Amino acid sequence: MERRFFRGAIGGGQATVKRDGSVRTSVARRATSLCVAGVLASTSAACTAAFYQVKAPPPPIEATEKAQPTALPGPYLLQVDDLLTVRFYRNPELDQDVRVRPDGMISLPYVDEVRAAGLSPAMLDDQLTRMYTGELATPDVTVIVVEFGGQRIYVGGQVNSQGVLDLRGGLTLFQAITAAGGFNRLARRDQVVLIRRDARGKVVGWAVDTRQIANGKRPELDMRLEPYDIVHVPSSAIANVNLWIDQYIRENLPINPSTLANSLI
Repeated sequence: MERRFFRGAIGGGQATVKRDGSVRTSVARRATSLCVAGVLASTSAACTAAFYQVKAPPPPIEATEKAQPTALPGPYLLQVDDLLTVRFYRNPELDQDVRVRPDGMISLPYVDEVRAAGLSPAMLDDQLTRMYTGELATPDVTVIVVEFGGQRIYVGGQVNSQGVLDLRGGLTLFQAITAAGGFNRLARRDQVVLIRRDARGKVVGWAVDTRQIANGKRPELDMRLEPYDIVHVPSSAIANVNLWIDQYIRENLPINPSTLANSLI
């Protein structure tokens, strides 16, 4: 014997009790669809504010020059405002403490002007040894970096505290953002732009998805920063890093890549 029960509360659903005691119903599926339709119809304004269009990940960013993060930094290159001790082991009377000038030069007895910025200490050793050959019987020159003066970077854009930071202890991209107060609510975390000058003096830039650093999936993206790097956190998608650097960085950032070295001294 089957007994049928009818309910009109939700669209006329029907339940049937079968002889074996089981229940067959047509209410649940129809009720669910009707409830969703009713909620959407009665709260359209709220739904407009609560639902967001899900977009596919942005296409790869075009960069001025492809840069691959390295596990270990290369040899240190002398910078403007570094303090150096130049030792002459066989001629200690010539020992000098000199600071790298804004033009990248240092002054030493007998050889006058010597370019130091952009060279490693070992390279400057070799250069001075060659220059003092003929001036000294047995030149034995050593260059020691006493104080790092040019170790600064700039973090700007959608962070809580924009400004210049000292570059100490192998500071990385993500650490610099944290030191600048972290991302604010407008930050575009998947396209943080890193800008620097290469060895030829050319400004290069590329975008880094810092979400991959934060979740531990791509820790190698958290590259070490170099002196005078600019880290910029945008608030919207960037389609072309080249164009963005030309139109935005050069015009709007308080520190321009072309004059960054002089600005951070």
